[in-house]
Amino acid sequence: MFALVDCNNFYASCERVFNPALNEKPVVVLSNNDGCVISRSNEAKALGIPMGAPAFKYEDVFKREDVKVFSANFPLYGDMSRRVMDILSDFTPEMEIYSIDESFLKFDGFENYDLREYAIKIRQKVLKWTGIPVSIGVAKTKSLSKAAAHIAKKFPDKTEGVYVIDTDEKIIKALKWLKVGDVWGIGRRYEKKLNEKGVRTAFEFTQLSDQYIKQQMSVVSLYLKRDLLGEPILRLEEAQSKKNIATTRSFDKNYTKFEDISERISTFAVMCAEKLRKQNSCCNSLVVFIRTNKHKNSLKQYSGSIKVKLPFATNSNIEIAKFANSALKQIFKEGFEYKKAGVIVQDFSDAGVVQQNLFENSDQRHVALMNSIDYINRNFGQQKVRLATQDQGKVWKMKQENLSPKYTTNLDDIITIKV
Repeated sequence: MFALVDCNNFYASCERVFNPALNEKPVVVLSNNDGCVISRSNEAKALGIPMGAPAFKYEDVFKREDVKVFSANFPLYGDMSRRVMDILSDFTPEMEIYSIDESFLKFDGFENYDLREYAIKIRQKVLKWTGIPVSIGVAKTKSLSKAAAHIAKKFPDKTEGVYVIDTDEKIIKALKWLKVGDVWGIGRRYEKKLNEKGVRTAFEFTQLSDQYIKQQMSVVSLYLKRDLLGEPILRLEEAQSKKNIATTRSFDKNYTKFEDISERISTFAVMCAEKLRKQNSCCNSLVVFIRTNKHKNSLKQYSGSIKVKLPFATNSNIEIAKFANSALKQIFKEGFEYKKAGVIVQDFSDAGVVQQNLFENSDQRHVALMNSIDYINRNFGQQKVRLATQDQGKVWKMKQENLSPKYTTNLDDIITIKV
């Protein structure tokens, strides 16, 4: 049997953990640069605020309905996610962290357990230890457990946040209730195609012929159909190293000077290098891009990108920033107002088996230097040690007008209790 543990309205719930005054109030969390809504409390959903709503279009609604608005606080959400996942790992040795707020658990050898009672214990422990409410779906396949979690979240009063699909009758009932667009893995493109064919529910999807699904959709969709019918096809996936690492951001304002863009590119390159070292990889190529604000038609528009093959594999902050800025020089044009830039590192090789070049190689002194920088930053705060080409003030230059404290990742923000 599988379980899908889904944190309810995760980002909004994280904000409520440290600010109980937000309970039963409409809460929304905005994306980077306070762009659009990416998380909503149930009260905000009841007001008709949709996911992805542009914040500037809903300012009047936020004021009129006294909606509590927060800028995304990803360091806090990431740490709260780690705490939830650590608790879940105590309940089974087989676990797949699917996203920041979802995890699959596998219950092999749990035949004598009452899995509903077991899931309720999981839910209670996560809530007691972290303050995060979760919904749990249990079924004999991954896709059915996802559907069960959807039911548990939709009907919390009837299910107590836990729903188990353990009979054929329950499978059919769940599939007939579930809209095909809400089936895990269907996506909007296939939803539209299936709706045009008259397929509205998950059950109707499972009644399509294998030949049609294979020809008009994909083999993966065929696997999904069998998984929905109760045949365990989809397995837990093991965590794998990333094949590309990207750091891209919109700016808090438009930049026109090369020096300002170069500083951003240096910071993005350093972030990519840090992630490379975490998974013990080096990159052999990188992509740099810059672009103006495509939503501002009154401004001159430009978008440039370039892929550069590196002369040697490296994960050094200094070397990757140097190559990225060299690439930037080739695409930067004067006279434009730039709004977004990014660095993407690619073509990874194992840091322990780097192929040496006859003429030019990574400076081996950087290995010890980067280890020391990582140690200092890990123990004394993100980006404590930076390159001279980086801004010595703010690391992220984004619009974050409603940012909450980093309660669990910054000692200066820790809650003080007065007795």
